[in-house]
Amino acid sequence: MHTLRLLSSLLLALSAGLVACERDTSDTMASATPQLILAAEQGDLVQLEQLLGTAPAVDIRDNCAWTPLMKAALNGHLAAAERLLLAGADTRLGDKGGYTPLMLAASNNHVEVVRLLLEFGADPNHREHTRGWTALIWAAKRGHLDTVRVLLGAGADTRFLDQEYKSALDWAAEQGHQQVAHYLQQHATS
Repeated sequence: MHTLRLLSSLLLALSAGLVACERDTSDTMASATPQLILAAEQGDLVQLEQLLGTAPAVDIRDNCAWTPLMKAALNGHLAAAERLLLAGADTRLGDKGGYTPLMLAASNNHVEVVRLLLEFGADPNHREHTRGWTALIWAAKRGHLDTVRVLLGAGADTRFLDQEYKSALDWAAEQGHQQVAHYLQQHATS
């Protein structure tokens, strides 16, 4: 299961252009990754709880500027994300490319994690630095209708264009996600 999660993380990194910063799985790099981040990535609530009592900061970062909340969001670990948020994790922090926990959850269709992050103040209109994508663009591009609905309900702006001058609607249509495209057309920001 751990190998599947690492593969999923690597595929997301490839699509986001973040391969240069992906965690090396060699023993040297793995030991350099803060234990709190590893526990969040695995959704290990027992270890997470123990580490939160001794960790220097809930928003500790690895060499790619990932936080425990980012790893929990990426992997859809709702309980781990909630525990980190209750401990004060910041939803607004981004990695070296500007990817936030909300973007990571939205791009992987972790709807309940998206809802939770929004409840804790995540910005649905934040743009990452590599392509200018928002959580809505990510969700639309990947055809995640339920996530698109939640983001629009939280005030995500359909008018934002990425660095290629494409909107969430453009991406949904281009990728053949007709239901998402239709929903975005019906709920376009005025």
